[in-house]
Amino acid sequence: MNDILAGIDPLDLSVTALAWAADEAMRRGSRLRLLAALPPVHDRLPYDAIAHTRALRVRARTVLSNAQDIVRKLQPSLSTVTELVDGQPAAVLRDGTADAVLVVVGSRGLSRVGEVLSESSVSLPLTARADCPVVVVRAPAHITTYPPSLVVGVDGSPSCQAALALAVAEASLRRAHLRAIWVWPRPVLPHENAAEGLTQRRRLLAQSVAEWSARYPDVEIVQDVLRGHPVEQLRLASRSALALVVGRRGRGGYTGMRLGSTVRGLLHHAECPLITVPPSPQPELFEPPGRREEPRFRTDGQVCI
Repeated sequence: MNDILAGIDPLDLSVTALAWAADEAMRRGSRLRLLAALPPVHDRLPYDAIAHTRALRVRARTVLSNAQDIVRKLQPSLSTVTELVDGQPAAVLRDGTADAVLVVVGSRGLSRVGEVLSESSVSLPLTARADCPVVVVRAPAHITTYPPSLVVGVDGSPSCQAALALAVAEASLRRAHLRAIWVWPRPVLPHENAAEGLTQRRRLLAQSVAEWSARYPDVEIVQDVLRGHPVEQLRLASRSALALVVGRRGRGGYTGMRLGSTVRGLLHHAECPLITVPPSPQPELFEPPGRREEPRFRTDGQVCI
């Protein structure tokens, strides 16, 4: 399927996320699936639980109908479908990603502890396990900034080719330029050779984006190596971006981790929509229809955050 999946919260509809999903579906020529989930009730007596579930179901159907009306006003020609499914929202949306090219959700603004412990947490568990790229819209895209740009984080970890594939395809669709940023943390050892380290990282960054510059000659790719903390530097870059794209796993993670510390930090601090891309053996799968070519990747290609 070529669907864009939008998670609809029956208790707090994010119009910003809904509008982002509708615009993206229109750009890609995709259908938009509006999906709401009804979580099980654990903290009520059986009779109260039944009444509560019925009331929530009515509300969810109303919110789905309202969301569809909003989309029709924003994008009258866009094909949409609504779904109401029983289950924990994160798990329901995770299952839905198997048939989607992109899933879009809003942010409920939970603390880091709340994201880990709360049953209502969606963005963190979904980002960690989705089969397709996940867009978390906690802040709107900066559409008034000129020239329009997207940002992709690059740092030499094993998920960059897929992230770069999506980022450059998005930039092409939006007629925007792409800013590829390699954040170099402050040195631990005072005798580190700064000039040599900067030269090395610039070379690695250039190698990472070279393939995509050739495949997308219409996209200007600006390369930056910045000093500092990855979350802080990418947060600052997100202040003027249409979207910030990062790979799901980052440097410094241990075996079994699905999210690097950079992604976790950006889920709470990015100042534009955050697109997290899972690793893929075929990065071209993240390209929109009409731009796919035979893969031409090196097996030792550099990778990103």
